[in-house]
Amino acid sequence: MAALGWLTPRRRSATARSVLAGEASAEAARKTAQTLDGAPGAAGTDGADSADGTASADGIDADAGPPAEPEFPVAGDDLAAAFFDLDNTVMQGAAIFHFGRGLYKREFFHRRELARFAWQQAWFRLAGVEDPEHMQDARDSALSIVKGHKVSELMSIGEEIYDEYMAERIWPGTRALAQAHLDAGQKVWLVTAAPVETATIIARRLGLTGALGTVAESVDGIYTGRLVGEPLHGPAKAEAVRALAAAEGLDLERCAAYSDSHNDIPMLSLVGHPYAINPDTKLRKHARAHDWRLRDYRTGRKAVKVGVPAAAGVGAIAGGAAAAIALHRRRK
Repeated sequence: MAALGWLTPRRRSATARSVLAGEASAEAARKTAQTLDGAPGAAGTDGADSADGTASADGIDADAGPPAEPEFPVAGDDLAAAFFDLDNTVMQGAAIFHFGRGLYKREFFHRRELARFAWQQAWFRLAGVEDPEHMQDARDSALSIVKGHKVSELMSIGEEIYDEYMAERIWPGTRALAQAHLDAGQKVWLVTAAPVETATIIARRLGLTGALGTVAESVDGIYTGRLVGEPLHGPAKAEAVRALAAAEGLDLERCAAYSDSHNDIPMLSLVGHPYAINPDTKLRKHARAHDWRLRDYRTGRKAVKVGVPAAAGVGAIAGGAAAAIALHRRRK
């Protein structure tokens, strides 16, 4: 996506790149949302449970025994929307790592890089939180890999990678929450540090409105290897949501946001209805202190056992890495 010339710097120099990233992401999200196939919430979307499965949306309430919550989302409230983090909130694991595995399969890079992707994904699953150095390293690697490639080529490959590595990793409970907003007539956006093209594919396949994601610069449809602003992470996510809400005429006090990570507290704090989904320890503590709603959809563990991975989850990552390495050896 080409750099946006209309973006102007602000005086807040400490967050100028976050503002740039957020505004670029909001602009990209509004443009791509217009091209998504079908109406939001249409039948036949991938990875979706039926919206009448309210039990699947309940998850494990970390604070058992509170009084009944008022009806939410409010049907017909067109000033409200929902914003969902992607990694470990909507989908198990990190989208950028699954994308990396798919690119390896297509020989975009070699076994050494695959091993780093596999280790970072395993660490992500073990710790249950994002490590800034790991995430930055992964993003730098991804930018160097896609430099010189066509945006259309990566979009086409992204569709295949979604089917291969991501479709079966969607959390049904979070998917049901998103569907509840769609059924109420509200727009639903993914908000993620993953490339906006990848995020848009996932949003479309789930029948969501669109996606806010990291915008990689392109010229004449070719990736330059640079970002517009910075990765959509932490404060940049909040800037993107703020920019999109202003453009869409939304009332943030009536909006909802969902995330698993304490890194997204700035985004969650923007809205009137913040949810901690599969929360890490810091977010769980913050959510309880501020009386935010909590939901936990992770199987094989109780909500209080944050950061302890289900054996099958780690095994799947290790198995995927081993399979890809074996494939590499057979090609030699």
